[in-house]
Amino acid sequence: MKIGITGKLFLAIMATCMLVLMIMNWGVRLSFERGFTDYIKSSNEQRISLLANALADRYRTEGNWRFLVRNERLVHQLLRSFEQNAEGDDTDQSLPPQGWRVPFWVFDNHNVRLAGSSVAIPEQATRKPIVLDGKTIGWIVAMPSEKLTRSADINFAKQQSRTSWILVALSTVLASIATLLLSRSLLSRVKRLVVGTHQLAAGDFSARVPVTGGDELGTLANDFNQLANTLEKNERMRRAFIADVSHELRTPLAVLQGELEALEDGVRQLTTTSLHSLQAEVSSLTKLVNDLHQLSLSDLGALAYRKSHINLSEILGQSVAAYRSRFQAKGLSIETDLPDNSAVFGDPDRLSQLFNNLLENSLRYTDSQTDDSAGKLHISGTLSKNTLTLLWQDSAPGVTEEQLKQIFERFYRTEGSRNRASGGSGLGLSICWNIVDAHGGEITAAHSPLGGLEIKLTFPLFNDAGVTSL
Repeated sequence: MKIGITGKLFLAIMATCMLVLMIMNWGVRLSFERGFTDYIKSSNEQRISLLANALADRYRTEGNWRFLVRNERLVHQLLRSFEQNAEGDDTDQSLPPQGWRVPFWVFDNHNVRLAGSSVAIPEQATRKPIVLDGKTIGWIVAMPSEKLTRSADINFAKQQSRTSWILVALSTVLASIATLLLSRSLLSRVKRLVVGTHQLAAGDFSARVPVTGGDELGTLANDFNQLANTLEKNERMRRAFIADVSHELRTPLAVLQGELEALEDGVRQLTTTSLHSLQAEVSSLTKLVNDLHQLSLSDLGALAYRKSHINLSEILGQSVAAYRSRFQAKGLSIETDLPDNSAVFGDPDRLSQLFNNLLENSLRYTDSQTDDSAGKLHISGTLSKNTLTLLWQDSAPGVTEEQLKQIFERFYRTEGSRNRASGGSGLGLSICWNIVDAHGGEITAAHSPLGGLEIKLTFPLFNDAGVTSL
């Protein structure tokens, strides 16, 4: 049976908890047994010392060991007196009233057994001398307390062991419940991400997952939603792009087909005018295909850029000079106010393409005559410490706020007829955006103070060290 990630996480956490519990239980038991054994050993050693002192005092009184021969009761009375005194004694020498835990024997100085257990004396037994006035008068031999031998002590140790295992069992139950809840809580969010991923893979780009918590899973859910937003936007752009391309191609193809059918049916004669009409539609198709090719190259970063140290004002002046006659033919004027030397690191051919697209856009969309003045285009440039800023301002007509947000999107034209003769292909500003971005600059659109559109271009300057300032 295949174990899922929930089961694996549960088993991993549970195994860790069980290992910790077992180690803790083993450590506590080991510490308890050693500590309890040491306590019993110390207690017995204290009793042996007290018994040796008591027997020495009694020997002083009696003068010999006859009082102890066949008198086990005397030893027990002494032991009980120690325990009774210990109950009211608050010193460190106090003894618990449990009695002897190991066998013991009393010998005189000639090794004659006077009292004690009837069992054989083991080799590992310890000997405590009974000293009176600096002279050894006898010995107390006791079994070393290396382990629990008294039934009460053994029962106490078993009770502690049972209690520790009960605590381990309760801790295991609590750990399993906490681990199950934790694994389900964590994995529920992972499962939502899995479901969302499957929806994206199936083409449902509207899939979103709730963002809960500020941990790594919350960050992952937020990134997933951003990815879904990007994919959804790209899908909309792809569909719009296909629709726009098909529309742009359909119009000139329909005109060409109509013209050719008219010539074929004899409705129109093959004249210079009809050939010029066909040539115009072919040129329109060629320009559209070239624009699409340029846009695809710029999107992919495949446009060839041969950058060098250039004067941008000079490149712009050349483009303005090439368009000035066309502007004058339409009744438009061009005013420039550019710095003499604006050193940038760029490709002169691509920058010329940028300026030509902007000039073509102003030429197409600017009216030659407004209510109180003639149409015009004003181009100005200002230098700061690290940047060159170009302002492209034309006169009426202007654009709306909604149009400003979409003006750099491909195939977008502010006029609604979608007539290529007046509105172009709608790809020029998209290509401009890519060229400016490739030069490390920025391009934005705003309302012009002259009543039309303002395009703001910002380029990093080429400093004295030979590098571009950003």
